[in-house]
Amino acid sequence: MDRFVAARSRARLTADRNLTGPVSTVAEAKGPAIRRPADGQERAMPQAPMLADPARTSTAPRSARAVVGRLRGHRAGPDVAAALGFTVLAVVVLGRQWRSPTVGYLIGSGQDQRMWEWFFAVAAHSVTRLENPLGTLLQNYPDGVNLMANTAMFGVSIPLAPVTLLFGPTATWTLVLTAGLAGTAFAWYWLLSRFAVRSRAAAAVGGLFCGFAPGMISHANGHPNFVALALLPLILGCVIRLSRGAGTRTAIALGLLVATQILLGEEPLLICAMSFAVFTLAYFAFRPQLARAAVRSSWRPLLLAAAIALAITAIPLWWQFFGPQSYRVIDHGTMGNDLKALLQFPAQSLGGRTNPGQDVSIGATEENAYFGWPLLALVAAASAWLWRAPLARAATVTTLVMGVLSLGSELTVGRSRTGITLPWAWFEHVPLLESVLETRFAMGAVPAIALLLAMATDRALRERATLVPWCICLVLALLPLTPMPLPAVDRKPAPEFFSDGTWRGYVDDGSIVTVPLPRPEDARALSWQAEADFGFPLAGGYFVGPVGAAKKAKYGPDDRPTALLLAQADKTGVAPAITDELRAQAATDLRFWRADAVVLPPGKNRQVLRETVSELLRDSGQAAGDVWVWDVRALVAAGR
Repeated sequence: MDRFVAARSRARLTADRNLTGPVSTVAEAKGPAIRRPADGQERAMPQAPMLADPARTSTAPRSARAVVGRLRGHRAGPDVAAALGFTVLAVVVLGRQWRSPTVGYLIGSGQDQRMWEWFFAVAAHSVTRLENPLGTLLQNYPDGVNLMANTAMFGVSIPLAPVTLLFGPTATWTLVLTAGLAGTAFAWYWLLSRFAVRSRAAAAVGGLFCGFAPGMISHANGHPNFVALALLPLILGCVIRLSRGAGTRTAIALGLLVATQILLGEEPLLICAMSFAVFTLAYFAFRPQLARAAVRSSWRPLLLAAAIALAITAIPLWWQFFGPQSYRVIDHGTMGNDLKALLQFPAQSLGGRTNPGQDVSIGATEENAYFGWPLLALVAAASAWLWRAPLARAATVTTLVMGVLSLGSELTVGRSRTGITLPWAWFEHVPLLESVLETRFAMGAVPAIALLLAMATDRALRERATLVPWCICLVLALLPLTPMPLPAVDRKPAPEFFSDGTWRGYVDDGSIVTVPLPRPEDARALSWQAEADFGFPLAGGYFVGPVGAAKKAKYGPDDRPTALLLAQADKTGVAPAITDELRAQAATDLRFWRADAVVLPPGKNRQVLRETVSELLRDSGQAAGDVWVWDVRALVAAGR
């Protein structure tokens, strides 16, 4: 027994040196391993690949490792506790939404929640009718919408179609956001505990930050594609295993994971790949021999994984880039982080409530940085403390690079432009990258920061003398970032015209034109259409689609003149002067939309909008329950 304890102690000491000492693998700690063949000549063996598993690199006797393997089952307790803890935290953050999981609406989402619920609902609709889910004519009729180019998250919308059909799209929305926060936190915890640190508590600190970082909470208001990120750590885990010599099964798993992530969200995958590329280059910068060993071990299985992922996603990707309503690029304009966004606390946090800073955010769903100056100071201290460890150096470089990229092409401080050109100016016109909001690159720094926090916590737990000071600093840095529950309200029910089926008396095979038309500023009609079980298509909508021959994308449809006229009347509350030219244009637009009915639901400026439509159509319309309706089937048919 004494020999076993001694062997286990030696194994732990070796692994600790691997993780936090001047090098990150046993091979690096001891120098190149020496092999003595029969001719007596000494030859250096290849260095071990990066992030070597402590269990695999242990110097303990095989019998001791076998005993440890048998005891490993008892270590499932911390994993279960972590999973439960992260789930509870996710439910707390979304607690107000869970009070009404079928009708609740997150205030910070703007109109995004309606759009995503529509995506989930139309996916379930397509599944039940065995229709192509990649595109639809139900919105933006008659041109339609390229759903693959709109990040419709088929990776969850199709598997969760039964949930949507049974409980409604809002229940699916709430479930995806909650599982996204908890699942992302646990997945990073798993990666850190298996590949970076030995302490489960240290890994939990890193997982906690990854799953509930300010950017994650901000996106939880309305962007589930940037919340459901649990596959990214699993993808990185497979890549690391391949660099250590794992075989075909890991390559197959990697291909399946990448394909699924493409169907969940390509932009997070791109940002993750960029940050991991920076991390890898920084890690191998002064280890060419180790880099060559990793490349030799991984290039063939990586090609296999890429082939598998491409084979699975070839049709969806073709549809996205070349199919109907595809587009070439989205022009977001300047969307870099203000420098203050790195130093201030997020609005939806304890620090943001008690010590709010200048409003420099792009929006409630895009607070991608907001790490706060205490955390950045702690990260700098942890980096200096762990600098001899290659993992820490690589994480530090990654944090700096992704943080600088997130500032955009010109440095802005307090919304004031400085004229200082930043590195993003070199990349902002690169295909694919040009469609990314540069502010989101800050999320690529989150796992790197989490790695530094986890490694420092792991070292403090082992050294003991630094444990109390480190824990105090950690609490002071993370406490201001504690997320507050996201505000939610119960939405108003759909107009009875849609919910009780009255619409059926006004629609044959054409579309319904709501007044004003659905658009990014007001997408309520999408929810009404879903509640009517997609019995009719809608003119207009909220989506991303092409405009003009250049196929440059914008949010919402390529607006027709009548749509712009009605939107302006709704915005200003002033009825425009109607001319014969406007009446002729309205008739042309209604024929383009192949409209059967024009519907004015309850809302602000209703009287102004009613007068405008009545003048355009020279028809006063009729009340149908709680809406006003103009039957335009005869008008549209007359122009055919």
